[in-house]
Amino acid sequence: MKRPALIFLFAMLLPASAGALQVIVWDRDLQTKLGYGEVSASKLNLQLVTDYNGPVVVLFARDSTEKNAYSGLAPRYDGLLKNGLLNINVPDNTENVTLSKFLGSFKLSLSVQSAGQNVTLPGLKTAPEKDPKK
Repeated sequence: MKRPALIFLFAMLLPASAGALQVIVWDRDLQTKLGYGEVSASKLNLQLVTDYNGPVVVLFARDSTEKNAYSGLAPRYDGLLKNGLLNINVPDNTENVTLSKFLGSFKLSLSVQSAGQNVTLPGLKTAPEKDPKK
């Protein structure tokens, strides 16, 4: 009776301990998700919209097991996505840095797959202004 309970408990804890650093790329207004990726075996596998050109926000999310990993990594960076190349504005750096070079400073490599088209989340669009006369 104890053995099945231990197996069940181990199975429940396994997914919780297998967290990974996640990256989400949004347009500047945080309305359109342009990319998503996770780190696996020191490699960021990123699906990225390649037909978007403009300013972006790059968000990094760590789970509690990675709290001390990636020292110096901020949760948010501004950047620019142009012709499928993602550059990040790094504080204290006068030039934009490619995502690949940026990740190299954390001993991570980058693999980018084209995500095809951008995805717009319907609830995040700004509402049209109401006519003050009504």
